[in-house]
Amino acid sequence: MLTIGIVGLPNVGKSTLFNALTNNDILAANYPFATIEPNTGIVPVPDSRLAELQKMYSADKVIPASVTFVDIAGLVAGASKGEGLGNKFLANIRQCDAIVHIVRAFTDEGVLRHDESSVNPKADIEIINTELILADMQTIENRLPKLQKEAKAKPAAREQMGYLESLLRHLEGGTPLSALPSLDEEIIADLHLLTAKPVIYAFNVDEETLTNDTKQTELSALVAPARTLFVSAKLEEELKGLNLEDAMELLESYGVNEPGLHKMIRVAYDTLGLQSYLTAGPKEVRAWTIQQGFTAPQAAGVIHTDFERGFIAAQIVDYDDLMSAGSEVAAKQQGKMRTEGKDYVMQPGDVVEFRFNV
Repeated sequence: MLTIGIVGLPNVGKSTLFNALTNNDILAANYPFATIEPNTGIVPVPDSRLAELQKMYSADKVIPASVTFVDIAGLVAGASKGEGLGNKFLANIRQCDAIVHIVRAFTDEGVLRHDESSVNPKADIEIINTELILADMQTIENRLPKLQKEAKAKPAAREQMGYLESLLRHLEGGTPLSALPSLDEEIIADLHLLTAKPVIYAFNVDEETLTNDTKQTELSALVAPARTLFVSAKLEEELKGLNLEDAMELLESYGVNEPGLHKMIRVAYDTLGLQSYLTAGPKEVRAWTIQQGFTAPQAAGVIHTDFERGFIAAQIVDYDDLMSAGSEVAAKQQGKMRTEGKDYVMQPGDVVEFRFNV
């Protein structure tokens, strides 16, 4: 399951946006640290194909892919040193696959900025990035003494120590690890370094900026080449509880064609190189999340490790071909169903039935 950590300074709209995205009702208040414990919300990945497959197969249930959002308390300058219980909060996102950094880019005199000064997205971004860098420096510095002891007898420890020292120098220079051309994932895996994670910047804007390309370009330039998206927490809150048809009608009245949740999940999938494939039958229709480039056995392993070990073949039909044929039987008669082996690379439109030995 994809897990996304939501970070940002106090009063940037983090909790309001989290509530809207996850249909939750956590406290969202106009003062710092309204969120004390991390809040977790699991939301389905929007996929209109599932409902169509359920009709075709008369399936008992539908299980979409899902995303877990983790909302932590607003960070402040000094968070890496424990200010505002910062270390505790940072620890809550170490296990996340990606970080969404909510940046305030709206003006509202009724909502205090974290330091009560004017709205300044650039300065806010720098505060959070600095705290994440300082937290990673501390993590590496805590690991180095152990490696220094082991390095005397173990060449592998010497290599790890040298590599971590090089990463430390980058961090000391203000460079997040995600900006480096490549990282040795094996060496850093158990450190869960925050700046090594992909970061998506979500600018919380007013309704006017949602359709203002010039303003969006200016904001994107602050974090280029990182991925950006633009949402209005205020508008997303209005969508909460509406059915999809009413929600889309409200969005279109503002010139927007996609809810913030859909946008955030889509950008996260793209950033992390993820895609979904589908399984369908009378019992259930389901979407499964995999890495782009996964082979059929690897995709089967997401369902159960035994499926990967005992993989024989995959019976696959493209979703569009299946819909066009009208049924699985018709798709087979038209030659649209095919059998693929171990080297087949999964495609986003694949509807699959795996064959395997237990």
